[in-house]
Amino acid sequence: MINVSATGSVGLVELDRPDRRNALDVAQCRRIVDAVEGLLAGGARAIVVTGSGSSFCSGADFGEVYTDGFRDALHAALRAVTGAPVPVVAAVNGPAIGAGTQLAIACDLRVAVPDAVFGVPTARIGLAVDPWTVRRLARLAGGGTARAILLACQQVGTDLAHARGLVDRVGDRDAALELAAELAGLAPLTLRYNKLALDRTDLADDDPALVAAFEACWSSEDLHEGRRAREEKRAPAFVGR
Repeated sequence: MINVSATGSVGLVELDRPDRRNALDVAQCRRIVDAVEGLLAGGARAIVVTGSGSSFCSGADFGEVYTDGFRDALHAALRAVTGAPVPVVAAVNGPAIGAGTQLAIACDLRVAVPDAVFGVPTARIGLAVDPWTVRRLARLAGGGTARAILLACQQVGTDLAHARGLVDRVGDRDAALELAAELAGLAPLTLRYNKLALDRTDLADDDPALVAAFEACWSSEDLHEGRRAREEKRAPAFVGR
């Protein structure tokens, strides 16, 4: 089960499998894809992903993790989050283990409660995460922290995760929603370009997609709105075009 709602321009995706501590199975992964796509179609300009109860996501549901379709479903869910053209904030309300850490780092920013923990204990059970997860974790948390998590199966709490850059803010769901509301008021085309440049490090500076996103910012109505708002000493009202 996944609960989906929107308040203004901020969408909320809540994993709701309390009996399984919000573990991900094939159906749940597919629901994440549908939830993100639905919120984007409805005009969301920022999205918060969180869990119900006291867990963000306990990882993969071991009833399905060994099935043929699970990896494809999980990777589709992660791509839906990373590929969203709007900022996605993880409200990490408790343990984010295995696939839970993967889902959290797929988001652009992470707000975590003080007792949250991150971990990827695949070496304890003989599984492996995809190279994207390894590299993303290293970019966000640093090579040393990524090695501790992936090689030593160390769980990292919020304080250390915040110090290392894996967590951006310490706070609860309300803090994550507040951050998302701030992001929803920023220039959408600029955020889309920034996400593309940050996430697609494989793209050359002259890649057509990157150039088009960059030029779209400089030729947008929002550019002129930002200038007017600055001259008029008011908050800008960006429209994303």
